[in-house]
Amino acid sequence: MGTNAPRSRPAVLDSLRERPRADVLIIGGGINGLGLLRELALQGVDVTLIERDDFVSGASAGSSHMVHGGIRYLENGEFRLVRESVQERNALLRLAPHRVHPQPTTIPVYSTFSGLVSAGLAFLTGAKRPGRERGALVIKVGLTFYDAYSGAGRTVPRHRFVSRRTALRELPALNPRVKYAATYYDAVMPSPERLALDVLADALAAGPGVRAVNYAEAVDLDATGIRIRDRVSGHEFSIDADVIVNATGPWTDATNSDLGQPTWYMGGTKGSHIVLEHPELLAATQGRELFFEHSDGRIVLILPIGERVLVGTTDIDHRIGDPIVCTDAEVDYFIDLIGSVLPGIDVDPSHIVYRFAGVRPLPAHGDVAQGSVSRDYRIEERPDAGRLGRTVLSVVGGKWTTFRALAVELAGHVLDELGRRERVDTTDAPIGGGRDYPTTESEVTAWLDSHAAAVDHDRARELLERYGTSAESLLARIANNADTPLTHAPAYSCEEIRHLTAGESVVHLDDLFLRRTSLAFEGRVTIALVQEVADIVASTLEWNDSERDSEVARVVGILRDLHGVDLTAAPSRLPG
Repeated sequence: MGTNAPRSRPAVLDSLRERPRADVLIIGGGINGLGLLRELALQGVDVTLIERDDFVSGASAGSSHMVHGGIRYLENGEFRLVRESVQERNALLRLAPHRVHPQPTTIPVYSTFSGLVSAGLAFLTGAKRPGRERGALVIKVGLTFYDAYSGAGRTVPRHRFVSRRTALRELPALNPRVKYAATYYDAVMPSPERLALDVLADALAAGPGVRAVNYAEAVDLDATGIRIRDRVSGHEFSIDADVIVNATGPWTDATNSDLGQPTWYMGGTKGSHIVLEHPELLAATQGRELFFEHSDGRIVLILPIGERVLVGTTDIDHRIGDPIVCTDAEVDYFIDLIGSVLPGIDVDPSHIVYRFAGVRPLPAHGDVAQGSVSRDYRIEERPDAGRLGRTVLSVVGGKWTTFRALAVELAGHVLDELGRRERVDTTDAPIGGGRDYPTTESEVTAWLDSHAAAVDHDRARELLERYGTSAESLLARIANNADTPLTHAPAYSCEEIRHLTAGESVVHLDDLFLRRTSLAFEGRVTIALVQEVADIVASTLEWNDSERDSEVARVVGILRDLHGVDLTAAPSRLPG
């Protein structure tokens, strides 16, 4: 939502047909592909990105919403990854303050010495760690290292350990078996999809030669270039590039196979989550993430986000091609783990307003336990690329927290292949609406006052929190049009929906509910809201009645089949 609005999707497609050439073609519009697009765009590279579905709709949409260093990676000896992750966490808190916020995190501890031997063996030998809870000593050592990695760039407080009495005073709903509680800080991103869209907006604003199109898939690679199919119209065309980057995450091997050279890099695992509307559970967290080890050795979390509570995640081997959904068995698992930590709080499936799942882009890992597979990344060059006169790079691994670092390293490879040097240092480049973001109350007040002609302070504050300083483009539009609230979701306005539709590459109605807004995540979608928003989008994108009805049916089906939301049932949620 920057001041430099991207061209419409048809205009981008026309550009690709008229100029079917780029220095670099990125396949995959998840956070790693978008991060690379931004980095190369800021370096002045002629770069194009294609995504077969919507931007940030695949693995990146399955995030646990945390930006973290990965304290448990220390046990596997992955010190480089932890150091980089903590540094990147600190950077995102600074560069995207509208999207990434400090998050106090508490680990309930039920023993003193448990796990000491197994943790040492895992560190020294890389052996699978048995599913046994970590004791206070292991956690204390890990958090001490974790704090040390924040170094001079520290943006969050150091950890603290408290006794059982203090733990239960601060968090009365904790299991009374608790002996200690360790509290440290990481960071939370309430809306990962909007952070990714900010990254995309930065790239598109960097120059007119930067192009990105969703719902366009790579179907072949030959002497003329990459064959692209527009999944909306069905039309095909070719794009050529000196360097091709496969950033399709868990689908990396499938993409390489489509391009004529099968690979066996990937071995992703499925992670599922549920979102609960449960005021008692929300109050019990006291604003803290509860991060702990379940009895089976999996690390799980209970995370307050706004008025909802996110619970996750599972770690299950997944075969690409199978449905990526949160199953009833996983729901039972989550409800059981909530009871183990907060035994006095009753939770049942009726509290769930949204489910989602994603496949982590992990490397093939043989018989290594899912939770022990490295979250680090590497870059693979396809050995046969030279026969077609192009370099084909594949990204293996990676996670949300380190997307900027991965982009810098990958861009370095790309620039070397192009025979160029880095033009600018992007280390301190603000992301999207984080640019000139007011951080003190006096700065916020001044910003609100500067937009008083468009909306009142409450509405301006709401938009600032939602979009950062990128809200200025929407406010400029509102100044010339009525800011009429949606009837069935009054926190959003009709003009806001038009602005998102026209300026953020919306193709399908679900793009709005799942990724441009938080309405689906918060469980606020009703059939009446879908109908209302469909009318606005239809007028903006010039859909006919049949297309509009098809899009409504599409949203109903996606929410039912992938997210466990039945819009045909009588809604009990209040709009907001």
